[in-house]
Amino acid sequence: MQEGESAMASLAEVRVDEAEPMENESQARPEELRLLEALLFASSEPLDTATLAKRMPDGVDVKAALEQLQADYASRGVNLVRVANKWTFRTAGDLAWLMTRESTETRRLSRAAIEVLAIIAYHQPVTRAEIEEIRGVVTSKGTLDVLLETGWIKPRGRRKTPGRPLTFGTTEDFLSQFTLEQLGDLPGLEELKGTGLLDSRLPTGFSVPTPSDDPQLREDEDPLEPGEDLDLALAPAVEPESPPEGGNEGGEGGSED
Repeated sequence: MQEGESAMASLAEVRVDEAEPMENESQARPEELRLLEALLFASSEPLDTATLAKRMPDGVDVKAALEQLQADYASRGVNLVRVANKWTFRTAGDLAWLMTRESTETRRLSRAAIEVLAIIAYHQPVTRAEIEEIRGVVTSKGTLDVLLETGWIKPRGRRKTPGRPLTFGTTEDFLSQFTLEQLGDLPGLEELKGTGLLDSRLPTGFSVPTPSDDPQLREDEDPLEPGEDLDLALAPAVEPESPPEGGNEGGEGGSED
């Protein structure tokens, strides 16, 4: 009886040993991970899954390989991260201070620029007049120029209204700068109140819009004309010095600093 039990135990061990390789078949092979690692390191910009798949051997599950590579690098000084649905290597967050002196140039944005950037991020596509209506103060051309120079915003198209004003939206560089995978990761109303960025005593009906990642032009937008001079389009003939129509005429109105 003991010999029979021993034989059954041995047979079970053999079956377990034979099953182990099958469990590992779903994992990427070391050589495939090396190829993927080399492609990501050599690229000067983040790569999406489709681009990586074109450069990898046929039959490789690139998505699974990326997840495996991400797990391998999770505890290292460099992490594999996904930004705007693209993959890239970044210095681990807790070690970013090491690179501050070498790679970061501190450039303080004015309060006006921060406000305009936030409005564009949450309300895009939005025109300059719409930004002024939300802020209750005239927006100078210089503020938009600074944000355009950072590469965080861009002209999307032109609104189908008299004067055909430019519409603005954020860019992938904006997502990368603030380590966002998508615009939907921006904080909502409750998060903003929790961090003290919004007064807890807000007017009835106050809400924070849900930003959209859709790059397609809306029905009320026309595409930009090829080669048109956007800088001239941004500059008004005369810089206004009074609040926009409907704005406050008290201390909060007037042109911005």
